[in-house]
Amino acid sequence: MEHVPPPAEELARLDRELAELDARRAQLLTRRAWLLAALRPPAPTAAPGWNPSAWGAPAAGRPGAPAQPWGYVPPKQPSAPRSAQNVLLTLGGLLLTVAAVAFTLVSWGSMGIGGRSAVLAAVTVAALAAPAVLLRRGLTATAEALAALALVLTLLDAYAVHAVAAPDTDGLGFTAVTAAVLAALWTAYGLALGKLHLPLPAAVVLAQWPLLFGAWAAGAPALVVGWALLATAVLDGAIALWGKGTGVRVTACVGGSVMAFSALMVGLTLSVTASGPLGALVPGALLLTAAAAALAGAWRAPRGFARAGGVVAGLAVVAAVGGVPAAAVPEGWAVLAYLSAGLALTAVVRTRLPRNAAIGVLVASAAVVAGALAGALPGLAAVLLGPVTLLSDVWAGSPEGFRAGLGSTLPWTGLAAAPVVLAVSAGLLGAAYRWWPSLARIAAPLIAREEPGSGGGPAGAPGAGTPEAGGAAVPGAGGEPGAGTAGTVGMPAPGASGAEAPGAPGAAASGASGAPHGTGAPWYAGGRPGTPWYAGGASAARRRPSGAALRGAAGAGAAVLGWGALLLAGAVLDVPYAVAVAGETVLVAGLLALAVRRAGNGRDPSAAVPVTALVVALAGAVSAGLLSLASEGASYAVFGALAALFAGAAVRAGTGVERAVFAVAATVGGTVLTGFAGRSLGLAPHEASPLILLVPALTVLFGARLRRNPVALPVELTGALGALVAVALTVPDAPFLALVLALCGVLAAGAAVRPERRPVAAYLAAALFVLATWVRLAASEVSFPEAYTLPVTVPALVVGFLRRRKDPEASSWTAYGPGLAATLLPSLAVAWTDPDWQRPLLLGVSALVITLLGARYRLQALLLLGGAVLALDGLHELAPYVVQVAGALPRWLPPALAGLLLLVVGATYEQRLRDARRLKDALGRMR
Repeated sequence: MEHVPPPAEELARLDRELAELDARRAQLLTRRAWLLAALRPPAPTAAPGWNPSAWGAPAAGRPGAPAQPWGYVPPKQPSAPRSAQNVLLTLGGLLLTVAAVAFTLVSWGSMGIGGRSAVLAAVTVAALAAPAVLLRRGLTATAEALAALALVLTLLDAYAVHAVAAPDTDGLGFTAVTAAVLAALWTAYGLALGKLHLPLPAAVVLAQWPLLFGAWAAGAPALVVGWALLATAVLDGAIALWGKGTGVRVTACVGGSVMAFSALMVGLTLSVTASGPLGALVPGALLLTAAAAALAGAWRAPRGFARAGGVVAGLAVVAAVGGVPAAAVPEGWAVLAYLSAGLALTAVVRTRLPRNAAIGVLVASAAVVAGALAGALPGLAAVLLGPVTLLSDVWAGSPEGFRAGLGSTLPWTGLAAAPVVLAVSAGLLGAAYRWWPSLARIAAPLIAREEPGSGGGPAGAPGAGTPEAGGAAVPGAGGEPGAGTAGTVGMPAPGASGAEAPGAPGAAASGASGAPHGTGAPWYAGGRPGTPWYAGGASAARRRPSGAALRGAAGAGAAVLGWGALLLAGAVLDVPYAVAVAGETVLVAGLLALAVRRAGNGRDPSAAVPVTALVVALAGAVSAGLLSLASEGASYAVFGALAALFAGAAVRAGTGVERAVFAVAATVGGTVLTGFAGRSLGLAPHEASPLILLVPALTVLFGARLRRNPVALPVELTGALGALVAVALTVPDAPFLALVLALCGVLAAGAAVRPERRPVAAYLAAALFVLATWVRLAASEVSFPEAYTLPVTVPALVVGFLRRRKDPEASSWTAYGPGLAATLLPSLAVAWTDPDWQRPLLLGVSALVITLLGARYRLQALLLLGGAVLALDGLHELAPYVVQVAGALPRWLPPALAGLLLLVVGATYEQRLRDARRLKDALGRMR
């Protein structure tokens, strides 16, 4: 019986197959276009100028030519005649400008009023008229140079008029009028001579000053100056959108940015410093007007400028709307007014704004929320890190309140709104996590909206954003959380641009066939495993997160911010110490429950939530534990509760990293409790160290119970760290150090019973036992250690002999190494401090016999141990005589002997290398 899949599944399957076919067809078309371009004859060399091929685009005159790699620099060519001409014209224009300035400023007083006026007028008229004649003869560069000179002459004319004809006129007012007149003059001049590039940008620069200087000249208040700046910025924006030529638009864009920023700063300053809500309304009107102007420009601007305009508009709206209530509340609560205004900007997703402008507004909203959260960080850091100060005075007594236990000097009254900010942000993120499909449906118009000029229909056109229209489906709007509706988006082929030229490489299949854009998976759905990036939908190309990842990030943020809001609220309210300690412990319990519940559900795509809850729970446990150190009872209660909570979480969690982390945390808590027990019993730190070994002993038993469970190794390693702490505590007291080392050896021997731990634990146990013996002998000031070591060495050697007899392939280090080291090493240590000759002699003879036996029976342990002890013993005995001989020799002889030795070794270097290899091979063949 044939299986017929559901319509939704069949539609998704068809979409994926069509995407693969379109991608493969686009790849073949791209390769075909490149091959055709490679077979064409080379075109003539283009005129000097900008070469697009150096940036990876086809060169001018060869639409299908293979592109040069990015960063390609063509070989240097001799300077073109036109380039030299431009240099000469520029230098000539500069010299004429300098001469005109010198004439105006220096030689002006040597002529009468008529002569001065006639000279400047004649030169200016000639400079303005000459470019028209030169343009008719094709001398564009010369015309540009004279136009620049004319621009300077008009400025000098204005200066001359003010200095001679109107010396008593206000300078700012005259400058404003002059700038307006010159801007109009140069605009008309640039439009009349359209081939000149300089007049129109110069007119734009001059147009920046009339309103600003006019407001200053009139003594207008700061608000009027702000309106003047904003009006100038609006004029610049209009020029940037509809101006003629790239130079004009770039100049207007730069000038408009500076003027708009200045206007916004004026409005923001007036709004923040307003004495009341009514005082904030007027600068708010300025900010709202600026926001409206920014949105109007973003409606027609390209992508990047549209998003920047949306950001500016959003921030201006927040400053205007939030500034009114902020002026009516105390200073610490003003952040809530701006936060509310920033959150209200999210309603832009339901408006008819272009997609890029709406994204800019949303970025502004996110920036406002991030700024509000950043203001709460100092208080939260003080709550988390403040209890560190209690480490210097453990169990000094319970403080009166929460703040007293933090030891922080922050102005807590100014942070009164910080918990509210965190709580509101956490609530919104939690609501987004809970009702993610509904949120995705609300954001559907923004996701499905076509960008202007993208080749699709206009924003908001019927069917835009639907699968039938080639729009993007909504992430997470399907039947289950995080699932997207099967939809498609236009997917250009690799290398395809927005407008495809015939025969250009990278022409998409859809453009070749006249069909709509190729279909593929939505950006939030991802592509099939193993497919190239251009066949996996827009998600693989743009690396956008999936709906499930976004939902998980929202849930994780809600958990972190909610936890921080509760902690900070306790500090702001200065709750009692007991309430603060209990509250932090309860928060850890809640986070552990969240981590265990979400980690146990393998079908939950929001993996960020349990991981974040686990990390925050660990941070909260550290903070609660440090805070509890002020009181003995609180320390036992908190660490006991934490150990129990983490142990329970380890039992409830599934296998994996989470369970291991829980178990390790429980082990650390138990180790701390044993240390508290020793302090409560009045024991010194070294006397309490055997109590600390209780937890490592339990971890050994626990590991034997779990055996090869992945949790066993982390727990045992944590117990080993606890044992290391116990050893460190006993270092000042040698007898206790020997005892603790012996106990650690017992624990290691217990772990060595298990086959999987034997390779490491067995050697560790032997080393600990030997070290404990030496420490004990040193602590007892034993002068004849052989009386204690020989009874151990003899049975050990007998056991090793029997082992070798039964298994001739057994290593000599395993059979004889521990027994020999137990006697030779302590005896060597004592011999180096023994002034008599009997012990060094007996030790040397014994080491010589052991070395000979090792060489005779080819036993590596005997040869190396005996040889090393014999060499060190001989060095100890010969050292005084060597010192005496060295003192009697001339000072130059040791360096000479060392140099001679180096020469000999260098001359026979290869032979020495062969000898060293033979020695290494001989030792390697020993057992």
